[in-house]
Amino acid sequence: MYTPTGKGNETMNKKIEKKIEEIAKEELFIETLETRYSDRLDFHDVSVWGVKKALELAFELGKQEGRKEKVK
Repeated sequence: MYTPTGKGNETMNKKIEKKIEEIAKEELFIETLETRYSDRLDFHDVSVWGVKKALELAFELGKQEGRKEKVK
């Protein structure tokens, strides 16, 4: 899976990565975001309302994490 680089520590990146995977599981019914090199496993039919909800949750997660960074 894509792991962000740059600012922050690696522990925070893993924490965010885990939360994003949770959003994918709960909202999009995608078991993992790891590449499995199989069309059947790597491509998914998802509803537009599921994508919208997942993006909203990821956006909120980003805002929360951004606030935490400003406090430090």
